[in-house]
Amino acid sequence: MNSLSPVQKMFERYQCRTNDERRDALKEIVQEITLAALDRAHFFTQAAFYGGTALRIFHGLERFSEDLDFSLIESNDAFNLNPYLPAVQDELAAYGFEMTVEQKQKSVHSTIQSAFIKGGTLIHLLKIGSISPPVAGVPQNELLKIKLEVDIDPPPGATYEVKYRLAPTSFSVRLYDAPSLFAGKLHALLCRRWKHRVKGRDFYDYLMFLQNDIPVNSEHFEARMRQSGQWQEPRAITLNDILLLLEDRFSTVDFEQAKTDALPFIKDTRSLELWNKDFFYSISNDKLKVRMPTK
Repeated sequence: MNSLSPVQKMFERYQCRTNDERRDALKEIVQEITLAALDRAHFFTQAAFYGGTALRIFHGLERFSEDLDFSLIESNDAFNLNPYLPAVQDELAAYGFEMTVEQKQKSVHSTIQSAFIKGGTLIHLLKIGSISPPVAGVPQNELLKIKLEVDIDPPPGATYEVKYRLAPTSFSVRLYDAPSLFAGKLHALLCRRWKHRVKGRDFYDYLMFLQNDIPVNSEHFEARMRQSGQWQEPRAITLNDILLLLEDRFSTVDFEQAKTDALPFIKDTRSLELWNKDFFYSISNDKLKVRMPTK
């Protein structure tokens, strides 16, 4: 009997039953290979992983996340993401993934550098043996696309930890610790404004932090709020200030839109039935904690 490849072993753990679940599993495997490649290229000596995918991979967030978000440890306007991308493409190729990895060229200066990993969905599902031809429900021209973003001018105050993975090979990742991840998510929940809808995934992730009794890194949260112009008081931000900001945010959210956004990314949707402003404000008052600066 033929032994399974490292990628096939990774895919087996997902126990996929639908094409959407197969797509999500494929994306996450590509994400983990990308992290392994960045570790080999020594990317994490100057950057850290954060955001929803960091929560998913290293803290067991029960929803899939599409993008890979990173932040430099210290601001560096001269940083260039492009030299790291061949290592990602080569690592993917070593595991049988025929994908392009290209930096997005921006016409105006930005503190966010971006790149995209792209490849055919169907061909890679067939390659790893997750489905067999003929295939219905996965168009031949469907493109798997994962965005990498690096913040080259990060707000201060974040703290970090190193975590390890064993698949597809052993590697390590420097990432924001949980309170610093919470600070970034709380800032996104309060300040992210999409043109026509609410990012319900922010609210889902917010509840995960509360459920796990993780405090907010208040120093990093305040720095993010000051950088975006949302906090201009001369004094430090307090827990009561955060609760007032949340109360205002919850009172303006269309929670039906928030549920609609979150639905495609989670399996157990029953918890969404409780979502309304009273639920979120009550649970925030009961559970939200801050980690104050030690100095």
